[in-house]
Formats: sequence, C-alpha cells, structure tokens
Amino acid sequence: MTVLVRSLETAVPSTLLKQPEARDVFAAQEGLTRLGQRLVTACFDAAAIDTRYSAIAEFSWDRPDHDPDFFDPSTGTLLTPSTKTRNDLFVREATPLFTETARRALENADGIAPEDVTHVVTVSCTGFFNPGPDYRIVRDLGLSPSVQRFHLGFMGCYAAFPALRMAKAFCDADPNAVVLVAIVELCTLHVRSSNNPDTILGASLFADGAAAAVVTARDLPLTRPALSLDAFETTLTPVGEETMAWNIGDEGFEMVLGTYVPHIIDDHITGALEPLLARDPELAGRPHAEIDHWAVHPGGRSIVDKVAARLGLSEAQAAPAYDTLREFGNMSSATIMFVLEKILALPAATGAGAHDGAQAGAGAHDAAGPGSRAAGAERVCAMAFGPGLTVETALMTRLLP
Repeated sequence: MTVLVRSLETAVPSTLLKQPEARDVFAAQEGLTRLGQRLVTACFDAAAIDTRYSAIAEFSWDRPDHDPDFFDPSTGTLLTPSTKTRNDLFVREATPLFTETARRALENADGIAPEDVTHVVTVSCTGFFNPGPDYRIVRDLGLSPSVQRFHLGFMGCYAAFPALRMAKAFCDADPNAVVLVAIVELCTLHVRSSNNPDTILGASLFADGAAAAVVTARDLPLTRPALSLDAFETTLTPVGEETMAWNIGDEGFEMVLGTYVPHIIDDHITGALEPLLARDPELAGRPHAEIDHWAVHPGGRSIVDKVAARLGLSEAQAAPAYDTLREFGNMSSATIMFVLEKILALPAATGAGAHDGAQAGAGAHDAAGPGSRAAGAERVCAMAFGPGLTVETALMTRLLP
C-alpha cells in the first residue's frame, strides 16, 4: 500500500516585502547602536532573499493606516504591539489562508471530494485560537462534522514532517482514509527592532506563507505528479538546545536563532540521515548525490550552503531550496512544502542524481519495498531543522503520471 500526497498547494499573503527596502527600514530605527545598524545591513544583505510576503498590510508603503499597530509609514517607525495585538491579527489573517489553501488542495486532488475527508491536521507556531483552524476548515469547506481534527502547535520549522507522518499513519491504519494537512505561518507578526543579533537575524529571514496537502492511500488514477511518503525519521543533535528556540514574550514571540546553528547542522547532518537511508537498501551507503532530489528547509542561506557542501549536492539538487529562500524567505514550517512543490513541478528526469533504469510495473515501488523504482519514479530526500536542535527527515518518491 502506497500513501501519496495527491495534491500540494501553497499561498502567500498579499503584502510584498522587497529585501533592500526592508533592510533600510530596520537599519533606520531609533535606538539602534552603530553595531546594530551594521548587523542589520550585513544580515539582510547576506540572506540571499529578494522578496518576502507579510500578512501585515501596514508594511506596504502605499497603504497608510491612520492608527497603525505594527508600522507607521509616515515616519518609517516599527511599532511594538502587544502579544495580544499580534495574535488578534493572526486570527484574522491566518483563518482565510488556512481555509482557502485547504480548499484548493481538495479541488486539485482528483477523485477526492470534501465528503471523503476523514482527518484534518493543522500546523502553526506563530499564533493560537480556539475553535481553531482545524474547526474553521471543517465548517468553511463543508466537511463532515465527524472528521477527526488535530492541531500541531508551536513546534517550529520542522512541523510539516510530524504532520505528514501523522497523515501517513492514519492512512496506513485505514487505507480508505483521506487526510487534509494545512499549514499557515505568519512569522512577520513577531518581527521587531532590536540590537540583539538573534532578533536581527530573524527579522532578515522570516516571512509568511501557507500550504495544504491531501494525503491518501486510496487506489486512484495518477493524473498529476504525486509524492509517495516512504519513511520518516527524527533525531536530536547532541548539542544546540540553546541555539534555536521559540519563546512567548510580552511583545510577541521571541526567536532565538544562533549563528552557530549552520555549524551544528554541518557536523550532524550525515548522522541524522543514516537511520532514514538505512530503511532503503538501494540508498544505504551510496553517495548522497545519487538521490534524485533534495528538499532542504532553507532556514537561511548558510544552512543550505552547509548541507549542500556536506552532502555533495549539485547545483540543480540544491536549487529548489535556494529558489524558495530567494522568492519567499523562511516561512517556518510551511517552507518545506514550497520546496516540495518546486520539486513536483520539475520536468521528468531532471534530478542531478538520477540513476539506474526505472523498473517496470506501476506497483513495483509498493510491492518490492521502498528501494524499488517504479516507472516514472524519482527519489526525494527531505529535511528540516528546528528547536532542540531537532532534525526531521523524510524519504519520498516523486511519481509521474
């Protein structure tokens, strides 16, 4: 039995942030020291980001607000709203992103209707409300009121993996299950001006985005590229607990993102991948670059740089991560879904690590285990990093119709 991501949709809010303009705003804030100003310029310029998106309409220069909460464009001042004010905006802006992205995922899951959904899994670490996004999706999309609902909150950038793993477990237990996974992260609600290097680094990277996917093991025709969910692994690095954290403060959520994180990932990524790749006899012990596609969470440019260099990835294999970072920034747990979406959209046989001939038979992958390769199948290794320091990894197969 093969559990597939049958559809994957992403979305961003409407307010566009251009990195040079955002840099200049942050660098001009009152109270910054000379060192703080230099750090702002250095972090924003080194981020390898061109554009990001925000749910805060006040960040748009051409949409002035006469009573702003977050940003006063008349003076260029970043304001300091309370955690409640930030979370209230999360409720208003996240709800339609959850429901509309989930709606599109259902519409594009051929052979699946809203009444087929058995489980809803929602994810976010940037805001809370109850009845929550899982409830709103059921109500707004007209799903059965008996749908089982689950919310994964405050896990951080790696949370898409527990959500997909949960979806796979439901489908493994019930081959008729249809799981709707929806993720919304509004990270820019929590940005602020500061001389703290961690806060500056976060302000230079984080953005808002949403994603939704339909996961099922139902035997349906393959009409578009899909992802088989083959295996998942979780590990904690032996060091780094203090280098990445996500705390709740009086003026929003507070990110701890130490500059040593890329070095910790560099030291431990191959060890974190070993138990995942050991699940597949075809991949265990082979060069990492022989895996067709790599979905690396672009927590920052230096993280992708370290992973790509350590694993010997080609420019093409690292491109989905770099391109996502450049176009959208770091959208916390939603980001890896944007990377996977780019991989799904690639033409066939473009993986730089493509190897071996495809095995005949549409059921070869399932029948012979995760190591076998069905016709039109390409392997995908995905990973994300978060507080702990937690490393989540997944082995998938891209299946083409």
